[in-house]
Parts: sequence; structure tokens; C-alpha cells
Amino acid sequence: MRFLPVVERELRVASRRRATYWTRFTAASVAIGLYIWIWLAFGDNNPSSQLPVVLFGSLATFAYIYTLIAGVHVTADCLSEEKREGTLGLLFLTDLKGYDVVLGKLAATSLGAFYRLMAIVPVLAIPLILGGLTHDEFWRMVLVLTNTLFFSLCAGLFCSSISLQERKAILATLCLILGVTVGPPLIGYIDALRQTPFQLNTAYLTASSGYSFSAVFANPFKASPTSFWISVSLTHFFGWTFLILACICVRYTWQDKPSTRTQTRWRERWKQYQFGSAGIRARFRRSLLDINPFFWIAGRNRLRPAYVLATLGLAGCFWFWLYLKFPDDMTDSASFVPIALMLHTVLKMWVASEACRTLCEERKSGSIELVLSTPLSVDQIIRGQLLALNRQFGWPVILVLGVDFVMFLAGIKDRILDTSGEWTLTCLAVILMFVADIFTLAWVGMWLGLNARHSHRAARGAVFRVMVLPWLLFFALMTATVAINIGQSAQPENFAVITWFLIGMANNLFFYLSARDRLRQELRTIATERFKMDSSRRAPASSRPGA
Repeated sequence: MRFLPVVERELRVASRRRATYWTRFTAASVAIGLYIWIWLAFGDNNPSSQLPVVLFGSLATFAYIYTLIAGVHVTADCLSEEKREGTLGLLFLTDLKGYDVVLGKLAATSLGAFYRLMAIVPVLAIPLILGGLTHDEFWRMVLVLTNTLFFSLCAGLFCSSISLQERKAILATLCLILGVTVGPPLIGYIDALRQTPFQLNTAYLTASSGYSFSAVFANPFKASPTSFWISVSLTHFFGWTFLILACICVRYTWQDKPSTRTQTRWRERWKQYQFGSAGIRARFRRSLLDINPFFWIAGRNRLRPAYVLATLGLAGCFWFWLYLKFPDDMTDSASFVPIALMLHTVLKMWVASEACRTLCEERKSGSIELVLSTPLSVDQIIRGQLLALNRQFGWPVILVLGVDFVMFLAGIKDRILDTSGEWTLTCLAVILMFVADIFTLAWVGMWLGLNARHSHRAARGAVFRVMVLPWLLFFALMTATVAINIGQSAQPENFAVITWFLIGMANNLFFYLSARDRLRQELRTIATERFKMDSSRRAPASSRPGA
């Protein structure tokens, strides 16, 4: 038997996929576009000696964020998907070992991510030509990015090997990556706050890949080269640890094992906690069915609104703890807009995830097809899904809007003498955009979830269309404004805020109308046809001959 046969086959298949090459081209194009934008937007405000460092640091930061979260959307669901489809066990009927399967999935899923990183590397080297950057700094950055990508992909493989459900695998991967990356520095910072005077122990920092990323440049590296290499080694060690654990766990976690009495008892308790007793479930089901039958299908988990409120409560407790430590900073109106944007972003992404999840899962299970065989109309199905989203996020959205209003009033108090109205206009724009984005994400999420095979990919598509695309258009317009030398005096007052608001609202209107019309016209057609394998998507490794 050949060594690592699955890896060899997966690499051969990946070499024939067009997406393998187009993703490299796209990554390099985005990197070049980022350089052009930074040059046009900030080139005049930076001396020629500092511009290469700004270009290099900006692209490296985006690349680091990409490599850190790559495991969440690349490997987090690769093994758990095979478990759900029942094909993983077929591999172990052969002579394949656990490492054959894990390394095969790693080669199949992560080759594109590695190629995208390698496509960015030549663009990352452009500042070397401009001067102000050394070759040692460049190669240290390449090492850190490659090392971080390896760590992230292996963390996703490990979580996928012990998980069955898609959402749990993705959430576990995200928590594991953030726990290893952010956890030790956060513990060190909290420990330093308890000491007088404040003194941060660098041992906590070196356990995070973020330390090695920040120590790439010459001055931080010269200050402590040993700490840099320790941080790189620890990140690499974590990656190999997760990879070895995935190879061990995958062979023993795919079987359906009989539950013990203790497991059955705890499972029943958890079910009762989520859905209530039989009487509570019956009353809750009857109340939802009387309103809309699909409302019960989409919102039968009665505790989902409590999860959102609990998350906001934890955020409030964290803010209060920061207020006790830094009362002046936390009550400064300059911090209100970033706090509001963070709350808005979390809630928007949660809405997008839930809007995509229900129709995606119900379509795969065939329940929407059954519902369409009843007198229930398409509009009633859509209304039931919107009612479920409103039940889950209605009160949290109202609570966040109340917090926004309090911060708005507090900011006005600090700006009594300001006649420009900038604070009022900014707050109103942010609040209105928040409401419009939530509404649009619900509709776009439903449409993309109905068409998607994986709900997390549909959620990413909704977030990009509604939350990311307007910012890209805004930055492009502002860069063009700077490039054609429009003077600041020629711009109307609050030009940036008004431009951002108009672009966001136009974007929301376009995608809302498109998603609404497509849902009403094509929901019945899409829900009643079986999934068709996309030409760019391969069958699972276990279902192909010779695997």
C-alpha cells in the first residue's frame, strides 16, 4: 500500500480544479488593490521612509487575521460533514489509518488556503523595493503567517474530529483558536491589573501567535529575539498537538455508540431544559401553531431569545467591570460609537446566522417540501420565519437601541456648544443603519440559506453583501475623492457620514428587494428540487473509488 494514498489523490484532484488557480489570482488581486488604496489614501500624509512600513504592516495585518480564522471556514466542518453523511466509517473498512484520513482531508480542504497565502507573499515583498524594510523582517513575517495558518487549520481538524453538528464544530473551532490566541494575554493582563505597579509578564504573551506577529519588526525583535522564537515554537507545537489529537480521535468518534444510563438521563434533562416538560411543550406548540405553522418549525426552541439576552448581559457585565477599572475612559463619549458598533456587529452576524440556518436545515431534512404540500402559502412560510426571528431578536434589538439612545443623550450633553450637528447626525445614521441592516440580513439570509448546502457559507455571503460591501464601496469612493484632489473645503459638512449612510441604505434596498422577490417567486421551486452537485464540488473522499 502506498504511503498516504488519500493525500496523493486529493492533491491530484485539487490540481484539476479551476478554483485552485482562481483563488490565488483573487488573493493577489485583492492584496494589490489594498496597496493601491493605502497609497492613494495615506501616501501624502506619510514620509517616504515610513510608507513602505505602513504598506507592509497593513497587508500583513489582514493576512494574519485571514490565517488565524482560516480553520473556522476551511477545516472546521470537513470531518463532521463526513460523519453526518455516514461516509467516514467506510474509509475505516479499508487499511487506512486515522492519519491517512486526517491528512487527506487537510490536503483537500487547506490547499486553497495555503495557495492564497502564497499568492500574497510576493505582493507582501513590494515594500522591500521601496526601502525602509529589511529582508529579515519580511521572512519573519512569512514564517509567522505560515505558522499561524498551520495552527488554525489543525485546530479546525481537531474540533471537526470530535464534533457531529456543523454549528458546534465551527463554534468550537472559533473558541479554541481565540482561547489559545487571546486567552493567555488576557489572563496576563488581568493578573497585571492586580499588581501595584502594573507589570505585565511576557510569559503570558509568548503563548499567543499575536506576540510573534507583533515582534516581527526590527526593534521589537532586537529587544527580545528569544521570546519571538519561543512564541513561534509554541504556536507550531499547538498545531502539531491538534493534528495528532485529530488523527487519534477520528477513528473512535465516528461510530454510533449506545448511550449509557447517565448520558440518557442528562440528555433528557437538557431536552427538558431547552423545550420544557410535555405540558409546557404542548402549550408552547399550540400557541405558535395558532399564529403560523412554520412559526413553530422555525421557533420551537423556546430558549433561543434567552441566549441572545444572556450574551448582551455578559457584555454589560464586562463593560461594568471596565467601568470600575477605568471610569473616565468608559464614560467618555468618544468610546460610545465603537461600543455601539461592536454590539451592532455581534447582533447582525447572529441574525444572519439564524436567518440562514433554519431554511437551510429544513430544506435538507425535507420538511419544507412537506410544508409546501399543505395549503400553507409561500408568504405564510416567509412570515413564519420572520416571526421566529422577531421572537428571538426583537427584545435584544430594542435593548440595544435603548443603549444607543442613552449614549446619544450622554454625547449631546458633552457637546452642548457644538453647532455642527456631527454627533447627532453620526448617531442617527448608525442607529438607522443598524435597523436597516438587521431587516435586510433577515431577508438575504433566508434567500441564501435556502440555496446553500452549508448554512455557515450562506451566513458569510449575507454578511459580505450587507455589512462588508457598503464599506468597500465607501472606501473606494473616498479614495477616489482624495485621488482627484477634491479639497476639504469643497466638501459639504459631514460629507463622509452622509456618503456612508446613503451607500449603506442603497445597498440594503437593492439586496432586500432582490431577496424578497426571489424568495416569493422561487421558494417553491428550490425547496422541492433535490440538491445538485456543483461542478466545482467533489464527492466526499469515502464515496469515490480508490479512496
